[in-house]
Amino acid sequence: MLESLPERVSIYEVSPRDGLQNEAKPIPLEGKVELLRALAASGLSRIELTSFVSPRWVPQLADAEELVKAAVVPPGVTVSALVPNAKGFERALAAGLKEIAVFMSASETHNRKNTNKSIEDSLHTFGEVVAPALAAGLSVRAYVSTVWGCPYEGEVPVSRSVHIAEQLLALGCYQVSLGDTIGVGTPLQTKRLVQAFLSEFPAEKLALHLHDTRGTALANALVGLELGIRDFDSSVAGIGGCPYAPGAAGNLATEDLVYMLDGLGVQTGVDLNLLIEAGRVAEGILGRKLPGKVHQAGPRTLRPA
Repeated sequence: MLESLPERVSIYEVSPRDGLQNEAKPIPLEGKVELLRALAASGLSRIELTSFVSPRWVPQLADAEELVKAAVVPPGVTVSALVPNAKGFERALAAGLKEIAVFMSASETHNRKNTNKSIEDSLHTFGEVVAPALAAGLSVRAYVSTVWGCPYEGEVPVSRSVHIAEQLLALGCYQVSLGDTIGVGTPLQTKRLVQAFLSEFPAEKLALHLHDTRGTALANALVGLELGIRDFDSSVAGIGGCPYAPGAAGNLATEDLVYMLDGLGVQTGVDLNLLIEAGRVAEGILGRKLPGKVHQAGPRTLRPA
């Protein structure tokens, strides 16, 4: 165990989008700009900023154009946005983004509730998004949700998720992020699932997007790390949740992931102390205590006797 760890991994920070989309109260634009500043200052270099979806479906992200315009993005930091269809892509392109992400579920029921489309229709829609995006010089990432399980259908066949990932990569997506949307994954299940994907795709084409609903996200991340995964999605202070996945708690907390990786000697380029400060910014914006363990406890320190 822990004999084949990489020298470095890449963290894809999703708190400005996935972290805020499920909030009940409106988040001021200036708060989102301040959160981006704090996240970038910590050393995070891949940040999902917003989503160009209909404000009717996700009102918290209705200010997507305004946020992209107001955001100050330091050199070396890539910001991206989720797009559901060709209209969303056109908005992202007009806003000046250089990377987008498309999203769908491996569960037919969840996909219909989340996107109002069948799996087949989603793949067809992405055919109308990915090629024009690549032609315009954008990079395209993809999400596949409910890979570990669906709140409506239960277990999802791994073969279906693999087939969807294969089609998304064939379209030209540079990476597919596999989502444990409702946080049901256990380490053994994660091992078997990741091995199935790695038998079909190189590790750099895959990322893990883990929710911590049942407290297993960090353990599942460690399993993926040992198997060769080098890209992980996470959200500062553990904020997040899916509005179409009942009971789904927040994402794997970025501070918890960085703390573990630091302890393993795996580089991330992220300063943990500055990341904890970013979590405090998020807490101030949201006005409540946030669930991340390291966010609450801080880095390892010795207390006076």
